[in-house]
Amino acid sequence: MKTLRIWSLLLVATLALAASGCGDSDGQEGKKDDKKGDDAAAQAWPRDGSKEKPLMVMLIPADGGTEEGTIKDFQPVFNAITRAYDINFVIKVGQSYGAVVQAMANDQVDVAFHGPVSYVQTRERGAAQLLAVSVDKGSSVYYSGIFVPKDSPVKTLADLKGKSVAVGDSSSASSFTFPLAMIKDAGVDPVQDLSKIVMTGSHVNSLKAVAEGKTDAGCASFDSLEKAINQGQIAADALRPLQKSEPIPNPPIAMHTKLPDALKTKLKDAFTNVHKAEGVTPEMIRGYGGKKVDRYDTEYSEDEFMKAAAKLDMIEKIKAEILAKAGER
Repeated sequence: MKTLRIWSLLLVATLALAASGCGDSDGQEGKKDDKKGDDAAAQAWPRDGSKEKPLMVMLIPADGGTEEGTIKDFQPVFNAITRAYDINFVIKVGQSYGAVVQAMANDQVDVAFHGPVSYVQTRERGAAQLLAVSVDKGSSVYYSGIFVPKDSPVKTLADLKGKSVAVGDSSSASSFTFPLAMIKDAGVDPVQDLSKIVMTGSHVNSLKAVAEGKTDAGCASFDSLEKAINQGQIAADALRPLQKSEPIPNPPIAMHTKLPDALKTKLKDAFTNVHKAEGVTPEMIRGYGGKKVDRYDTEYSEDEFMKAAAKLDMIEKIKAEILAKAGER
């Protein structure tokens, strides 16, 4: 009986220990699984922002300048983030807006500077998530414009019937989508009513086309006009605005949706606080066109970009016809 009692006690102790062990094991196993998931996500993405594996950044060729000049516009803020947060970058410029969209969709780019429309296009392909939008004097918007020579007889959008218009990249919000939407809203059919559509590939080239008398009007952002004048590419009094757009969300910086969550959080923290980081000067906080900005907003509403999506939908329906007309000699 004594022996039986000892075995019974041992059996109870063993079962209790096993139960306790299983509970700990399940908890540890869950933690291990979570850690494996995090590690797998990190390992699945080839770049982590270290010196050995810097993040690839691609910029849209918004102002039609040289690749070196476009990189120079944004290099200061990325240098500031590297300095303050030890996130390393390699910066390149896409040959076109579409090239940036495609590179991100192909998982070749981690962070990109987009136009509002190209951002929406990349987001629809599941490759882009909003990272940051610049803030200048409390505002995160800019404006598109349709410009004519200062002595042009064209006074209203309706006067563009029978006239030629220069536009930029077909994925640009402010040198293509918004201006053509403004023209269409004014009752002028871009395909049927314009005598000619000239695809110039960039804002500055559209402005030059008007200033040099090659077209009757041209489409670009007001920021690009200011930069072109400051750089001496066109005379300050060469053009006048025919129509100014509604406010457009500032061109966003986006990050790839597949980046590990920890890296996304680190990037958001960096862009949120870089303007306050030790050793970072106001001159280093740059945005679109190399313009000094106050800071970056990482909580900007995605809904604001749906306005660009609405304009995109309007022009997308006739885009093939627009491009065909632009190809006419």
